[in-house]
Amino acid sequence: MLKVLVPTMMLFPTIWLTPAKWLWSTTIAQSLLIALISLSWLKWTSDTGWAASNAYMATDPLSTPLLVLTCWLLPLMILASQNHVNPEPISRQRLYITLLTSLQAFLIMAFSATEIILFYIMFEATLIPTLIIITRWGNQAERLNAGTYFLFYTLAGSLPLLVALLLLQQSAGTLSMLMLPHAQLMTATSWGHKIWWAGCLIAFLVKMPLYGVHLWLPKAHVEAPVAGSMVLAAVLLKLGGYGMIRIMVVLDPLSKQLIYPFMILALWGIIMTGLMCLRQTDLKSLIAYSSVGHMGLVAGGILIQTPWGFSGAIILMIAHGLASSALFCLANTSYERTHSRTMILARGMQMIFPLATAWWFLASLANLAMPPLPNLMGEIMIITAMFNWSPWTIVLTGLGTLITASYSLYMFQTSQRGTVPNHVINLPPFHTREHLLLVLHLAPMILLIAKPEIMWGWCN
Repeated sequence: MLKVLVPTMMLFPTIWLTPAKWLWSTTIAQSLLIALISLSWLKWTSDTGWAASNAYMATDPLSTPLLVLTCWLLPLMILASQNHVNPEPISRQRLYITLLTSLQAFLIMAFSATEIILFYIMFEATLIPTLIIITRWGNQAERLNAGTYFLFYTLAGSLPLLVALLLLQQSAGTLSMLMLPHAQLMTATSWGHKIWWAGCLIAFLVKMPLYGVHLWLPKAHVEAPVAGSMVLAAVLLKLGGYGMIRIMVVLDPLSKQLIYPFMILALWGIIMTGLMCLRQTDLKSLIAYSSVGHMGLVAGGILIQTPWGFSGAIILMIAHGLASSALFCLANTSYERTHSRTMILARGMQMIFPLATAWWFLASLANLAMPPLPNLMGEIMIITAMFNWSPWTIVLTGLGTLITASYSLYMFQTSQRGTVPNHVINLPPFHTREHLLLVLHLAPMILLIAKPEIMWGWCN
């Protein structure tokens, strides 16, 4: 654990002491080195399921893929931001990279925490850098509004979680993830226990976000700069899914009766967000709403609590993290050239940037779960597990898959095909940096096809 956490901490002096002209290249090199070191976690030697560096931090097959994804994303975020943060004063550039690095440090501690209270503190701590990134470096004047939504939704959801965790500590005597599955828990079914059950889950469902408490997400995504959108879509939404998987083990006897309203919202959300995507004109908004639909599927897979559901959820979280982050990068490259996120104003890009269209095509296929990409593997595992739980779910999940395919193709068609509008003139060419950025997103996804057991989680 320390072999990654210490170099991440050492990024802070690097950022503030490096000469201005070497700032971006040095931080990208060091963060990429950290990402490569983190790949060593995937080599699994322990038989017990946990590999610990001390009593408070450990990795297991569930947290490892998410940790590696977190580390992999930092150099990509710095690469993606370079163009639009470069014109600013050097101190602001340093502050921007510092916030991204602090986000990585908090996320590593959140995913590797074995004490649930430590996880809760880090879960909340990720709010601060994200909020500053959205409200300080966002594009439009709406960004303050988006930051307020983001803050209040997340805080309102996570206050009941704190109370629920203190109650759990009181009844079980421990909050260690290693001990809780073996502790004697309360099995009574009074109203109080049902409220406690909801309190444990609501914070994570808001973070995912579940349809119904998702309104902060499109706002935050649309207003955030590219690195903010990338880290929100790729890692912060996964904190919710990870927390749910961890806490579901504890909530077991009550979950049988109480998951129905959440399942209904998750399944209905897949359909509704898909239909919203078909009506979107704003590119970033479309990608943000598609995230809500995919996370609805993940929430459904986790709530039914079967090994297939859990495995499918982890695979879909990793695959969605890479795919949606790549889509946000592409949306940003198009925005930096045309200065508009309206799809209809920036169409016909295939004629001007043919290689970029190839990246768009691959990312859109990943978003609609094309075989043999891991997105499909995750979706099929979840849909099968849900069908086993209740055959009626196949109607909603099947319809959701069709709609996902429709809006992904609609997005590709609108932004890339057709004739170039007359007002689009004098567009700067794509940089090698941007092609590298997209290769680093799409290559891991294609490599995961060859070795999917890395991200199966406990069923490995």
